[in-house]
Amino acid sequence: MSSRKYEKATSANSFWKTSPISAVPGRPNPSSSKAPAFANPSSVGGGQALPPFSAMPSSSSSSSFSAFDASVSDAWALQEGEEEEEELHRRHRQRTTQQQQLGSSNGQKGLFSSTSSTIYKSNSVDAFAEDGPQSASIAEETKAQKLERLLLSASEDIDLEALRKLAWSGLSSSSPRSRSKAWKILCGYLPGAAARQGEVLARKQEEYRRYVQQYYHPREEQDDFYRDTFRQIQIDIPRMSPVIALFQQRCVQEMFQRILYLWSIRHPGSGYVQGINDLVTPFFLVFLQDYVDKELTNVDVAQAVSEEHLNAIEADSFWCLTKVLDGIHDNYTVAQPGIQQKVRQLEELVERIDGELHSHLTQHEVQFLQFAFRWMNNVLMRELPIRATIRLWDTYLSEMEGFSRFHLYVCAAFLIHWKAELLKKSDFHTLLMFLQNLPTAKWGDEEINLLVAEAYRLSYLFADAPSHLSHLGKSKK
Repeated sequence: MSSRKYEKATSANSFWKTSPISAVPGRPNPSSSKAPAFANPSSVGGGQALPPFSAMPSSSSSSSFSAFDASVSDAWALQEGEEEEEELHRRHRQRTTQQQQLGSSNGQKGLFSSTSSTIYKSNSVDAFAEDGPQSASIAEETKAQKLERLLLSASEDIDLEALRKLAWSGLSSSSPRSRSKAWKILCGYLPGAAARQGEVLARKQEEYRRYVQQYYHPREEQDDFYRDTFRQIQIDIPRMSPVIALFQQRCVQEMFQRILYLWSIRHPGSGYVQGINDLVTPFFLVFLQDYVDKELTNVDVAQAVSEEHLNAIEADSFWCLTKVLDGIHDNYTVAQPGIQQKVRQLEELVERIDGELHSHLTQHEVQFLQFAFRWMNNVLMRELPIRATIRLWDTYLSEMEGFSRFHLYVCAAFLIHWKAELLKKSDFHTLLMFLQNLPTAKWGDEEINLLVAEAYRLSYLFADAPSHLSHLGKSKK
């Protein structure tokens, strides 16, 4: 997609400005931020999905994050030169035109019907099929080299636009330290200026240690509100991932307690809300891999990582969590208005995209709030295995408003992915039980690649179509 088309898709006439629902309180207008032109979302490839992280044995296992990631080929990076890159963009523009014509002939409904979905998915891997796995392997190697060169250069400022393009399609898992540093930069925690990164990191980690001394250690002297908050955090942390032994270690739970308690102290407008605890997990795991080469399922954190490095992991997780929550803070204020609004927007979007599925849910009295509230509150973390979540966050962090805006389109694509199964169910109970227990245990990079590609397509088709919600206002008057 050319940059001009992308800018048009995020213009001031986008859905987000003209929607009858008011703008999210405390958030900037998405139309004011130009998102980067990412790699062609049609060139999606993937590898083999492995068993979920939570299902890995706690004692001996042949699989790990490194092994899983090493098994995944990334056909998003098939471009070996300017000519191939231009060819991929040309194919994508041609397919997009065909899809838009198809949508226009069907009144923009049924975009995820079996026909249109098959057309899109079959074309989305054509570059991989034509060039073959050997070319994909070379491309992945090139991508890893690009990422290393981009992040490890000590003399130049990091090209943030190039980093976002690499991260959008998934960061190379053959170099977990690269992902760790990339996430810190994409969050805004580390500056792009390489010469300043060491100084900023040391200063922020020291600042966090002062917070621990000032607020956490004397917590028993705080008023009842903060003592109640700490008790709730203590209750929630063991529930995060009860089948993953790593999160049942006392050392790890104490780190999470400090992170969440200090965040609530510094944000009295919202305080701690159930669900925020889940959002620490991806940062903790990614940053832990900086210091652990063995399988995370088997590692004894207190023994394998020095106290100095544990303090660094904890501080970095705190600051990156803070950066993410700053963008979705209204999700966790009183009555959680941000989530309420996003659920309404999701329902309206799905009604326009796939009226058949929306009517089926409505006919059986399934309300979007009953299943989508958790999707927004936990950012799909309860719906996906942890390694799939980490891959999804590569894309979210590379988007200018990944957690606040792009997440809505991901949720829409995620729901419509299950359309065939949902239409087979004909009563409220079975529908709701299925939506609250979706079979994603084996999801990995391949499924997430397709999911974000569908979400990107949706955002491209609807971002410049503000009238797609106009009929709703009329019907509800």
